[in-house]
Amino acid sequence: MQAMDSATSHIKAISERIRAATHDKTPLRIRGGGSKDFHGLSLQGELLDTRALSGIVSYEPSELVVTVLAGTPLTELEAALAAQGQCLAFEPPHFGPGSTVGGMVAAGLSGPSRANVGAVRDFVLGLEMINGQGEVLRYGGQVMKNVAGYDVSRLMAGSWGTLGLITEVSLKVLPVAPAEATLRFADCSQQQALQWLNQWGGQPLPLNASNWLQEEGSGGTLYLRLRGARAAVQAACQRLGGERLDSDAVAADWSASRDLNLPWFQERAADHCLWRLSVPATTAPLQLPADAVGPFIDWHGAQRWVRAPRSAAAALQQLAQSVGGSASLFRAESADQISGISDLDAHAQSSAAGRTAAQIHARLKQAFDPAGIFNVGRLSANW
Repeated sequence: MQAMDSATSHIKAISERIRAATHDKTPLRIRGGGSKDFHGLSLQGELLDTRALSGIVSYEPSELVVTVLAGTPLTELEAALAAQGQCLAFEPPHFGPGSTVGGMVAAGLSGPSRANVGAVRDFVLGLEMINGQGEVLRYGGQVMKNVAGYDVSRLMAGSWGTLGLITEVSLKVLPVAPAEATLRFADCSQQQALQWLNQWGGQPLPLNASNWLQEEGSGGTLYLRLRGARAAVQAACQRLGGERLDSDAVAADWSASRDLNLPWFQERAADHCLWRLSVPATTAPLQLPADAVGPFIDWHGAQRWVRAPRSAAAALQQLAQSVGGSASLFRAESADQISGISDLDAHAQSSAAGRTAAQIHARLKQAFDPAGIFNVGRLSANW
């Protein structure tokens, strides 16, 4: 009860500060642990720290629902769930020890298992937030069927704090899978890996995650993680073949894949940025620009990471759009690489779909944050 009284006091103070900022047109930068400060276009405005809003409000293991304050460390929540044999099935990236639950939802990023279990927004049941007018709003609830009208709670996932400040969130959790196995397929070309993944995806197999990358001295290596009932995992291992790796030994590698800390992501050239290409999983190998490195493939082919200079932006976006996908700058190596980012916005909006998305984003921004004070420049050079 004392924790909730403290949270109520903090929420009241934050609301008053937001109202004052709206009145004065003062930009605010919403921040939890700062683990994702590297992402996006710019970090502007006075700091609005959410870490004082910390603690698990309620947790019903039998109902598979947990309600948490936004500033709660992600490690704290995961430890509480693990003690009950449960987890956040979408494997949210941490990117550092300071990652918070609110930042997890605001970023909307999911780990290796996203292709099979769903994204962050699929597990958000409801949330409480403060809009740009300092109003405390609550959407959704604590059960899957308690959603009426616009599903604003899921809309906040991936908004990067541009629409409002999340104060509390209710999440669906799942039991930890009884069995897990990782298979390694050496000397596997990108084309072969994509063909296998699409073929296996249409079969009743306990697929959970996959990575493919070019490794020195080989045509490439495919790693496939299986999770589910023991009998199903064992049968899949026998059916698919490959080299079965020790699950405990590779657990750290899957965590590194989740947090983009594998050696492939650490091999950075001074002029290279990290680009994220989201494409249909059935897309054939892409002909990347000559100065690009990659791809590193996960989500069974739906997400492809590329290291390339800032000058390759238009080529990568055009390439992704040509197959019905999109490309975005995920991490720049220097502030200079972000300069002229409005050019990227213009190219992203050059298609009909891009223009429509931009119009929807602008209208949502106007509805939730009419004064335009939240996380200015985080997602777009315009707002």
